[in-house]
Parts: sequence; C-alpha cells; structure tokens
Amino acid sequence: MYKLTNELYFPSVETAHSSGIVAFGGDLSTERLQLAYHSGIFPWFEDGEEITWFAPEERMVLFLNQLKISKSTRNILNRNIFKVTFNTAFEQVISHCQQIKRNGQLGTWITDEMLQAYVKLHEMGVAKSVEVWQNKELVGGLYGIDLGHIFCGESMFSKTSNASKIAFIHLTQHLKANNYQIIDCQVYNDYLAQLGAEEIPRDLFMQILNKKLKVVYED
Repeated sequence: MYKLTNELYFPSVETAHSSGIVAFGGDLSTERLQLAYHSGIFPWFEDGEEITWFAPEERMVLFLNQLKISKSTRNILNRNIFKVTFNTAFEQVISHCQQIKRNGQLGTWITDEMLQAYVKLHEMGVAKSVEVWQNKELVGGLYGIDLGHIFCGESMFSKTSNASKIAFIHLTQHLKANNYQIIDCQVYNDYLAQLGAEEIPRDLFMQILNKKLKVVYED
C-alpha cells in the first residue's frame, strides 16, 4: 500500500491490497479527487482517520439495462408521488447524506473536508445530484461524480420510504438515455443488489472506465 505525498499521483489499481486499499494520505483537492476517479480509485474513510483510497478487486456496478423495478415501485412512479430534479440542491443532498444515521455505522465517512471538496467539484460541473421532493420538501436524493460515460455514485439518503430508490431509478433512466455505460456503485450492498447492481472483476471495470470495452445496450 502506497503512502501518497504532495505529488499528484496514484499507483496502479493492480497494486491494491486484498482489502482494496491502494494508498493512504494525500489530500482531497479537486485535482486529486478527479485523478482518483479517472484512475478507478475512490476515497473511503471515517472522520479522524487518515485519507484512504480504494480500488476493490470486485466492483459493484449497475449495467443500465439490468435495473430492477418492482411492481410496488412502478405503482409509486405511476402515481407521481414525488417530484425529481437534477442538480438543483447539491449541497442539501450531500449534507443530508452526511447527517443521516445508518444501521451498523457509528460515524460518517463524509467528513466536513470531503463535503466541501465535493461542493467545489459540483461548482466545476463534475459532481452531480438527483433530488426527490414531496410537498416541496427534499425527502431523498443521491450524488456522485460524472465522468461522461460512467456515473460514480457516492451516497444516497431517504427521509421517507422509497425516496432514494426513486432517485436511483431516475438517474439510471437519464444515463441510459444519454448513452452512459454503467453506474459505479463501488462496493457491494444488498439494497443496490435488489435494484440490479452486481459485482464485476476490477479488470473488467477498468476496461470500461478506460473505454477499452464498450457496453452495448439494445433498445
């Protein structure tokens, strides 16, 4: 595992430890964060810990034609219970993601420094959000990094049932309509697996990231 310096550099993902850790240290500058995502690496650490950079052997992704929408969720979509917007309340979304309490998690991995860094990326048009509203209140959403052909999902939140799921569905449909390849969900979790996400080998993910392999979706 590599110890980063002030140099803007990341080692190859092939050097990652079996835990997925590629490197420690460095900073959360917009330049380093962009280099990380374009290199197949993402930061993941809790407040008070050293910055840790990951590229797991198995990458959780959603192939856009594999999205699973249950009958109950389709019913919610058809009833137009929620209003969905894009990039209208990024800072509110990431703040909710930071503050929401999650089962089995003592603290937050979205530190204040990280929040500020991603807000800057949003101002640059790199970080984007999806917002879900009900009665003019923000009740759910998600945010991530837009690489132009891959959307790297970072976090989502719900203040009411199904709100984050609705955000994810709208994001997937938007990305497919705009010829994106995949959504990078980073690491396995049951919630995203139920929506159709799956783990693929890191090498396959890197081929898609580096545009050496193109996913073709038939209409």
